Amino acid sequence: MTVENTYGAIATARLGTHGPEVGVQGLGCMGMSFAYGPTDAEEARATLDRALELGVTLYDTADVYGMGENEKFLAPFVKAHRDEIVLATKFALAIDPGEPTKRRIDNSPSYIRSSVEASLRRLGTETIDLYYMHRRDPDVPIEEAVGAMADLVTAGKVKHLGLSEVTGDELRAAHAVHPIAAVQSEWSLFSRDIERGVVPAAAELGVALVPYSPLGRGFLTGAFVNADKELGEDDFRRQQPRFTGANAAANAALLAPVRTVAEAHGASLGQIALAWVRQQSAVHGLPVVPIPGTRKRTRVEENTAATRITLTDDELALLDPIAADVAGDRYADMTFTSAGRE
Repeated sequence: MTVENTYGAIATARLGTHGPEVGVQGLGCMGMSFAYGPTDAEEARATLDRALELGVTLYDTADVYGMGENEKFLAPFVKAHRDEIVLATKFALAIDPGEPTKRRIDNSPSYIRSSVEASLRRLGTETIDLYYMHRRDPDVPIEEAVGAMADLVTAGKVKHLGLSEVTGDELRAAHAVHPIAAVQSEWSLFSRDIERGVVPAAAELGVALVPYSPLGRGFLTGAFVNADKELGEDDFRRQQPRFTGANAAANAALLAPVRTVAEAHGASLGQIALAWVRQQSAVHGLPVVPIPGTRKRTRVEENTAATRITLTDDELALLDPIAADVAGDRYADMTFTSAGRE
């Protein structure tokens, strides 16, 4: 079941003290052309339009998604609705076309300058509203990298700056160079490590949190139990430790309290997971704008309806222990996250 929804526009929130105002839920666009197996391009485009009708205005992509193909996919939508949306993309993760499973991180100023030009070209726009450092290279001082990003703001190529998978100390150092509008990191009922460092720092500085994978890459919806057995060979979740083997079985059992709360609200599991993330705004005192990804109109309707669900204190307490019992890391290679630097 899903919560009753008249499909009115969702509420809004501001990204950062002086950042753009956006719908309180954004849309992660990666899966529309990358990572989750075959897609129906026509339905994915219709999903972009339906999201906008529902008040979703933050659209998130990255240059690494399909090695630029996801940005190209969004370009017609961007052109048609440029003044209505807030466009976010990212740089820093580089993939060797000859070895697509291998990635490297590049935060050098020269790479930043070349990356923004390539993204602008693929997206067919003159300005990126929110430009993220996708991953942090500890070998490049963050002040140097953010200084190069700030130059893009001065040049008019970028309006606002964001960071992804950084620590609290890295956020403070970056913010001292140029205001940071948003930090994007994984945050969900299954992934709460950012609450130790970066969330308090963001609240202190007036920076918004943009949680990616707020539905645990679909696992929190109950859509699948074991990625190895249920998802296609080209679905990257087959490589994620949490979703295969014994870990998958253990984590599936953790959904029991989510089901209990969902039944009480006449809602889906995914809606409860999204409502929990949204309420972290009040818990931690900062704007929180999750970007669940989908490529189906019915799913974006369901997801936005979750913004109208309020969980009780007792329900929050019931859901609180879940993350501590999750089996397996977020990624097979955690060096591409902030976890080891906190």
